[in-house]
Amino acid sequence: MTENVVVLGAGYAGAGAIKSLEDELDGVTDVDVTWISETDYHLVLHESHRCIRDPSVQENITIPVHEIKQPSTSFVQDEVVGIDTDAQEVALADSDTVEYDYLLVGLGSQTAFFGIEGLKEHALTLKSLDDALDIHDNIQQAARDASTNDPAQVVIGGAGLSGIQTAGEVAEFRDEHNAPIDIHLVEGLDQVLPNSDPELQGALRKRLEAADVNIKCGEFIGEVDEETVYIGDEDELDYDVLVWTGGITGRDCMQDVDLDKDERNHRIHAEGNFQTEDEHVFAIGDSALIDQPGDQPAPPTAQAAWQAAEVAGENLARAVRGQPLKTWTHKDKGTVVSVGEKAVAHDVVNMPIETFGGMPAKLLKKAIAARWIKDVTGVGRAVKAWPDM
Repeated sequence: MTENVVVLGAGYAGAGAIKSLEDELDGVTDVDVTWISETDYHLVLHESHRCIRDPSVQENITIPVHEIKQPSTSFVQDEVVGIDTDAQEVALADSDTVEYDYLLVGLGSQTAFFGIEGLKEHALTLKSLDDALDIHDNIQQAARDASTNDPAQVVIGGAGLSGIQTAGEVAEFRDEHNAPIDIHLVEGLDQVLPNSDPELQGALRKRLEAADVNIKCGEFIGEVDEETVYIGDEDELDYDVLVWTGGITGRDCMQDVDLDKDERNHRIHAEGNFQTEDEHVFAIGDSALIDQPGDQPAPPTAQAAWQAAEVAGENLARAVRGQPLKTWTHKDKGTVVSVGEKAVAHDVVNMPIETFGGMPAKLLKKAIAARWIKDVTGVGRAVKAWPDM
């Protein structure tokens, strides 16, 4: 009997798992693989902020699914609107229901607004290519409408990886176009890149300040209207463009799925082998809270999803064969953050210096993106993309 294996999502988790699953099933004829995604391309998401400065970068960070999957894998471009674990079916917005014997949920996440009044209605986000292009268009228009005496005000909420990198790209756009723009980076906690090493925080702050980004930490955004961001009890920032990068939550379609999940963010609980409480359903990436040694689940990062995808794809094949599943443990290989054309690297494996910047950090950031592109497509596309990383 033919087994139907379905993979949801074309992010790092989904694309990586498809590659691994296909490798494991090479030559197997009694397994049908279906890949479902809203987009017919994989986005190198951790480089999507580059499009804020230069939209042409999209050509090198979007990889068509047909360049990733094997011809034997069926692809359906559609939005997942529900998963029925009893019937073992995936409901789609515009296509017929897809049945599965084994399912891997790798749908990623969406932006969390934490109930902050007005934030969802007025803020731009950075979770897709369209988001990055929308930020570019809004900043470009705001700069055209501004003047040297009355510069456009760009406010970025959240100073995690996405917020820092967004601020850096807006600064590069401002400098390249001599645009009248003031940039404000707002973080509710006490430092940029909260909960990271103080040396890394200091290095990032130094580069942000050198890029003339105004940093405000220690007060949370409490409310937003169409013109103003209200911070803490007293502070206000008028804005022309507001970008919110302050958190993630599960996709809407996961809210009613009958699986053990965090009720606050709808992310599915999964074992270290990616199996959920339903042995036919696996979860990976931002869709999941994956058990790890200690109290914390695997981090919702591109690095973690990339690492996990290889084992998840293999485990899907093992489940089909009735073999024991492998347990995955995340290994942090370090952090590299870009601030426009500059970058900072920290705690990178096999590097003698704990925190460094300059050309070595910049080249390392480019190499990470190029390696991922090579892994999912090939050397040619990675070489072509190198200048834009």
